[in-house]
Amino acid sequence: MAPRRLAAALLPALCVAFRTPRLGRTLPKLTAATTAEWRAECDATSVVSHYDFGVRAGAATEKVKLVEGFGVGIRRDVKARLPYYKSDIADGVSVKSVSAVLYLFFACLAPAVAFGSVQGTTTKGAIGAVEYVASTAVCGVVYALMSAQPLTIIGSTGPVLAFTSVLYGLATKLGVPFLPLYAWTGLWSSLYLFLGALFSTSNGVTLLTRFTDEIFSNLISTIFVYEAARDVIFGALLNPQVAAGEAFAVVATACTTFGSASWLAARRSADSLKRGARNFLADFAPAIGICLGILAGGWCGTRAGVPLPTLAMPATFGTTSGRPWLVPLGMLPVKYRWLASLPALMVAVLLFFDQNITVRIVNADSNKLTKPTGYHQDLFVVSLLAAGCSLVGFPWLVAATVRSINHVRANSLYEDGKDDEASLEFVGCKEQRITGLAIHAAIGGALLFGRKTLARTPKAALMGLFLYLGTSALKGNQMFARSCELLGGPLVDLDALDSKRKDRPWAQVPRKVVAGFTVLQIGLLASMMVLKNSPLGVGFPIIIAALGPLRSLMLRTKLVSPAEMALLDKD
Repeated sequence: MAPRRLAAALLPALCVAFRTPRLGRTLPKLTAATTAEWRAECDATSVVSHYDFGVRAGAATEKVKLVEGFGVGIRRDVKARLPYYKSDIADGVSVKSVSAVLYLFFACLAPAVAFGSVQGTTTKGAIGAVEYVASTAVCGVVYALMSAQPLTIIGSTGPVLAFTSVLYGLATKLGVPFLPLYAWTGLWSSLYLFLGALFSTSNGVTLLTRFTDEIFSNLISTIFVYEAARDVIFGALLNPQVAAGEAFAVVATACTTFGSASWLAARRSADSLKRGARNFLADFAPAIGICLGILAGGWCGTRAGVPLPTLAMPATFGTTSGRPWLVPLGMLPVKYRWLASLPALMVAVLLFFDQNITVRIVNADSNKLTKPTGYHQDLFVVSLLAAGCSLVGFPWLVAATVRSINHVRANSLYEDGKDDEASLEFVGCKEQRITGLAIHAAIGGALLFGRKTLARTPKAALMGLFLYLGTSALKGNQMFARSCELLGGPLVDLDALDSKRKDRPWAQVPRKVVAGFTVLQIGLLASMMVLKNSPLGVGFPIIIAALGPLRSLMLRTKLVSPAEMALLDKD
């Protein structure tokens, strides 16, 4: 069925899902107090971001223009963030930082190796695992030192990988060398981002809401879970070319990592342990899980005689294909240097939204951060890194959603609950630069001096970590919670859940509206997944850019009332 016909067929059904009374029990209308609260929130958010630029929410605010004068936003960010630089170092000296580094070292290394291996295949070795790991190390260190929000982890992402693969196909069709085209595209996109940072275009974050954040966050989590499932289930368990013993060992190793990390992380709320022991086990849960997974994989190879596939690391340090490090920019004909500005615009849009949405999620009020933010400074750093990566044929890196969320979780602080001493209450995060700096410095050291050790690491153990990363990032995600309620059907007791309105603000919205809103988000998520892996993947950034206007369209067409949207999309 053609896309237009499909849309024409689904639109009436979607309208019915939102508004037909027969599809669900209509809950009482919103009270006047709730409506007044929503209006007050709209008045505040219509001109000001929840996370004011250079000022934490809750402080005195002023109107923010979507575009400002040359360098105004960057100067404001640096002025607000620079006084905290010393505390960014001092606050990172703690035992919690050790657990975060051990965990995020593998959490950042695994995607770099996995995506690099895939990219090496799609680009015939032009950009491979070495380039991905080296870029992760170098860019991660620079970003940790220069960014305004060091809790954000910069790294490789699935959408950028897909776009690079499409760009390689374009170079093949045009009959031009790929790396020079890639370099010129990256230089153009870095120029767009550089200008965007100088003129404060990240003020557009004020137009983003939880609606966009959660779809994008679920997309990245889905990519991580999908990659883990594909490698473990379809690559081993259901693969007839893999022996039964090896398939079982792969599944067991991955489950060891995922299961032990998940179980230990849940000990934070265990009543049988003291607070210190609970926090220690929960903080080191992912690191312990990956160590147990590596030991399980090693036991399968040495004791059970079932060797498992390991990380593909080069024997010597050099580019994947043996090419020079610097890309020969002059090899691309002049007309294609100018034409590269067109796909570069799509790259810039993708990196812009990926960066700002992720940083916005990190800066969310629920994370209880206290230091100033700096979206323009962060985008400025990303633009410089994109230019540098383009010159040496490194992948373009940007704020990585799942790794950033887990970095925030790894730096979370808990205290005894007020009502119940056995319970722990989240009180904030250690906002510091030490962990981000140490993580990426360790990755660089491993690439230079520890390649043989990394080459013995079972891939299955890292796939278990992939699964843990993807699922743990869904904690607190309202779209995921609503999707579970919707897909759970009769197994979910909505009447019992409605009593927990503090954790479920959508409980005050008619269930048919909640269902329609959630179905729309799931549909958008599915369309982004399909488009990302299709030949039209170059248009992927367009859907991301269209999420905000689509939310506004729902209000204008009255599919969702303003009061209902305030509860469904409340930050």
